[in-house]
Amino acid sequence: MVEGSGQLGGIPSERSQVRTQSRVAWRNRLARVNKAARRDRKTEFTSLLHHVTPEALERSFRRLRRQAAAGVDGVTVSEYEQDLETKLEALHSRVHRGRYRACPVRRVWIPKADGEPRPLGVPSLEDKIVQGAVAEVLSAVYEADFLGFSYGFRPGRSPHKALKAFHTAVMSQNVNWVLDADIRSFFDSVDHEWLLRMLSHRIADPRILRLIRGWLKAGVVEEKEWTETERGTPQGAGISPLLGNVFLHYVLDLWVHQWRKRHARGRVSIVRFADDFVMGFQYRDDAESLRVDLEKRLREFSLELHPQKTRLIEFGRLPALRLKRLGQRRPSTFAFLGFTYYCGWTRDGRFICKQRTQSKRLSRKLREVKAEARRRMHRPVAEQHRWLTSVLRGHYRYYGLPGNSKALAAFRNQVSQIWYRSLRRRSQRGLLWPAYNEILRRLPLLPARLPSVQRNLFASLG
Repeated sequence: MVEGSGQLGGIPSERSQVRTQSRVAWRNRLARVNKAARRDRKTEFTSLLHHVTPEALERSFRRLRRQAAAGVDGVTVSEYEQDLETKLEALHSRVHRGRYRACPVRRVWIPKADGEPRPLGVPSLEDKIVQGAVAEVLSAVYEADFLGFSYGFRPGRSPHKALKAFHTAVMSQNVNWVLDADIRSFFDSVDHEWLLRMLSHRIADPRILRLIRGWLKAGVVEEKEWTETERGTPQGAGISPLLGNVFLHYVLDLWVHQWRKRHARGRVSIVRFADDFVMGFQYRDDAESLRVDLEKRLREFSLELHPQKTRLIEFGRLPALRLKRLGQRRPSTFAFLGFTYYCGWTRDGRFICKQRTQSKRLSRKLREVKAEARRRMHRPVAEQHRWLTSVLRGHYRYYGLPGNSKALAAFRNQVSQIWYRSLRRRSQRGLLWPAYNEILRRLPLLPARLPSVQRNLFASLG
């Protein structure tokens, strides 16, 4: 940050100096918490709530999306921002005096990639703010504990890094079998008492545990009817990703790490992003044995593998070579984080693990674009173009991985077709292709391309 960048003449105001100093102090405080957590993995933190300061609450508020949906209190971000400092001071006082109470979560339903509805929880605005500040503190503790193959919702870790990690495992870790696993309704099945017991291994501040218990037990409101929550942590709550990571750290990560050291005959790889994980095995008997033991392990914590979405498939370089020699089709495919993994070959005949956009994700996104294009049909053409440009840019940013150029180009072509059909409906005379091509000449759609970040990230994979 350039000093005084927001001031005329390069002179920083007193407020900007104070905020910069507080930001440095915050980083130092949490760095000390993280250092203490790394120094001794058995340390119990008895006093953490004092890190939830008015500045921490403001940082949490600034991270909220401006268009974030309102909870049961009906308060929006723009409304709360009026006289923000006074409201945050009052909220901070209530939290530290024990007068803060969590509100029920407003439940909405959204479609999943497979078409099934998924419950999404929308907390009240103040709950979002406090959860974000508490998650910031807890993250400093648990970043010292989480294992390297856990990628979901952690600082400096992204879905692309998780994809790269498993790609590297397939290419270099003797992977011949893949367990494509799915935990059924994980966030709705988290046992509250088990979760609080797991948190108490590290968090001994009763005020923090009381806040978390309050969020877990606040209940949900659907169609103005309140329902008690006996298990689960609502997707959409700011604290839920961290709580889910803590739960799976104890239930899955540590257990798998110990299992492969004690029982595996060959190499075992795992990559987990939140509740999605895939595992690679050198030998089939290891994979089958782990699956049986994993099902028993999950049942102890009221979890289960989805029987239709969990499967063991032959996958990797040796299976692909064997099937190629026999003149048979390549090994089965599997999906992870919106990509379909499949076995392929380079131009010089070497094996390579390839990724393309998962067809279900692609179809769902196109349906969303089509519905939104119809809603924006009578908006100015230039405004529609700006919106489509943002859609394409976001799609390329996530799905722009090496080997996925054809899927990117197909998505762009489909978006172009959707825009053409939308513009044709604007009048009874319709729109001919020459006129549409003239629009594209003036307002071209972004070409399909791989973002440089992803190109660099996967450059070593060849």
